[in-house]
This record gives sequence, C-alpha cells and structure tokens, in this order.
Amino acid sequence: MSVDLSIQVNGMQFENPFLLGSGPPGTNARVIAKSYDLGWGGVVCKTISLDASKVVNTVPRYAKVVTRGSGDVMGFENIELISDRPFSVWLEELAQLKRAYPKKMLVASIMEELDRERWHTLVREVQDTGVDALELNLSCPHGLPERKMGMAMGENPDIVRQVVWWVKEVSRIPVWAKMTPNVGDITEPAGAALEAGADGIAAINTILSIAGVDLESLRPLPTVEGHTIPGGFSGQAVRPIALRHCADIARAFPGVELSGMGGVETGLNAVEFMLLGSSTVQVCTGAMLRGYELIDELRADLEKFMVDHRFATVREFVGKSLPYLSTHHDLVARQRAAKVARAAQTNLDGKQWQGNIAKETDALVARS
Repeated sequence: MSVDLSIQVNGMQFENPFLLGSGPPGTNARVIAKSYDLGWGGVVCKTISLDASKVVNTVPRYAKVVTRGSGDVMGFENIELISDRPFSVWLEELAQLKRAYPKKMLVASIMEELDRERWHTLVREVQDTGVDALELNLSCPHGLPERKMGMAMGENPDIVRQVVWWVKEVSRIPVWAKMTPNVGDITEPAGAALEAGADGIAAINTILSIAGVDLESLRPLPTVEGHTIPGGFSGQAVRPIALRHCADIARAFPGVELSGMGGVETGLNAVEFMLLGSSTVQVCTGAMLRGYELIDELRADLEKFMVDHRFATVREFVGKSLPYLSTHHDLVARQRAAKVARAAQTNLDGKQWQGNIAKETDALVARS
C-alpha cells in the first residue's frame, strides 16, 4: 500500500507534517538549510524581533532532568531568550532560504512589545522576505515577560486578541498564534486569537519550571553566578500535558489548523498529536538531543503507522481519536450500561446452553 505523507495547511503544501520548532535548531540559515536537505517538511525559525540588542543570554542556560538509573533525559529546562542576531541579518537569510528552497515551508517566529506600530513594521518586513507564514510567539515563559512580551501577552486573552488583530491588519500570509501552557484554560487565549483572525494555533510552548536544586551548593538550577530564574521545561516528560492542551483546543474549535508540539522524539509520538487534532507536528528538544537526522525515523514511523492502519493520507486520521474523549459522568454511564449488557449476554448464553442440553437429551431418548 502506498501512502502520501504530504499535507496542505492554510494553503501551504508540506511534503510531510514534521517541522523543526522555533528554538536553537533553527538559529540561522545554515542549519535551516541543513534540515531542508535532510527532509524536514518545514522549519519555524528561532524567534526574531526588531531590536536584537535588547536580547542578552546567560551561561549556563540549560539544565537536564534525568531518569534514575539509566540517566536518560526526560526533561530539559532552558532560560534561553529569543534570537540575539541582528534583525537585518535575519531578513537577508530568510530571503536567501526562500530563493534556495522555494518549495520548502518556512515559518517565521516573531515577537514584539505591546505596540501596534512595532508589530506592523515587524510583520511587513518579515513577510516581504517571502516566508510562507508567521508564528506569533505569545508564549515564551522566561526573561521577556519582564518586558511584557511572550507569556505576559499570551496569558491574557484581551492582549492576545489585540496583538493578533494588529498583525492581521497588515499580514498577507497565514498567521499562527503560539500558546502558553502556563494558564488555567488554554482555550481562552486560543479562542481570542481565532476571534481576531488567526489562521491557526501552535501549542504548546514550554512549561514554567525549576529543573532542580544543587544539593552541594544549595542553589537552584541552572545556576548563573549563584542565582537563577524559572525557565521553560520541554522534552518527553511534557508530552502528556501537551497532548491534553492540544486536544482541548481541537475539541473547542472544530476544524482549527493546529500545529502541535511538546516532547516529540519518535514518529509515533507525533502520530498521537495528529490523532488528537494536530495537522502538523513540531520538534525542537528532540532534534537537539538526537540530531536533525531524526527526520528519517519520524517519516519511517509515520509511514508504517499509516500502512498498518490503512490510511492513505495524513488528513484521514487527524483528530481521529477526539470523539473518544468524554466526561467522567459519561464514563460511569457507559460502564454501567456495559455491565448490564454483559449480564444480559451471560443470561442469554446460559439459556442457550440449557436449550442445547435439552435438545441433546431428547435426541438420545428418541434413539433409545
């Protein structure tokens, strides 16, 4: 059976649904080009803004959470900020990438302060490079919220609505709003973004966290000159949380174009996101830990899943598992109904058995 891994989203044709997520894997044109050559369906570049001089990273800025015994990385905290490379350099590189790879999908992740003119300038200049879509970073959980950016915007539905409205005033290409999981109900900011005209939702960004405490120095990690801040948690450990958030969005807004992410390291991890409503799946920490060549495994896993379940296209199973999410009240009612049905079947089977014995007895009597 032949299968088609491509999918069309907001008019964009992805050769496969796997995108490198915004972060270190998409930090410049050279590494983005490498990912295209290896076969990734698209890339969301590292988040850019108008004034990179305000972005100052620290060292160290990463901390791992490992499993007991094996030492495998189950979670990864970072306090890394958005790109610190000049905006003008990014504009040149984005244009170069689209000239060199016109059929590869390039999504620009952008972020700005709460100012209409700054957002307008950012959108106009970035979309003029020829990128295929914009992803609004309304969700970075550390550093930039101090400047009222990132999560400080994304946790407030009114601000989300305002910023997306500003962007849609000037955008000519699809706009995805990237959601923060650090809220009580992710459907509220997602709904505000869609009301303002967002063409799709990306979820989730990292989860605000503290990776741990050094029990020798008694300093929380990652330690910078003896101090730290809570950072963004990613990796395998966040996948169940990300799946829940994506499912909530997909159920609340049927038909929404959703780009899901959070702890994806295998093709089957990605399939789970697609079954719960994601039409594309982004990978960031998984690529950092396992390399860009991970795309070969992702595609092979997806193709095998589709052959095994006889799906010819990706769209056939996007959201396929959503109808099986319910309420506790419904689960109790279903279980009671199932018990009644099983009891009735058991009683019916018993009567049938008794009836068969009676027929056999009558037959023996007749022969004697």
